[in-house]
Amino acid sequence: MRGIKLLPKHKKVLSGLGENIKLARLRRKLTAEQVAERAGISRRTLVSIEQGAESVAIGSYVQVLVVLGLSDDIFLVGKDDTLGRKLQDADLINPKRNL
Repeated sequence: MRGIKLLPKHKKVLSGLGENIKLARLRRKLTAEQVAERAGISRRTLVSIEQGAESVAIGSYVQVLVVLGLSDDIFLVGKDDTLGRKLQDADLINPKRNL
């Protein structure tokens, strides 16, 4: 199976997520082995997550967030969807629709 290829700016986003996950683990004073075992993944997969690997399944990322007590943070994605609201508002004031 081929791995997904991201644009450099999107790789940077995933890399930042991985770094934040690693920092959260370190703040909790948990070893990579502890988190990997609790998440049901290999230590190598955890290292890949912390490096922002695009080849790791999102389910593995979620399992690590659960172990770190951060799974509710996923619900913040799109919460304040500024672009979506602007697009929605632009469509609402479209003169053709208001005829």
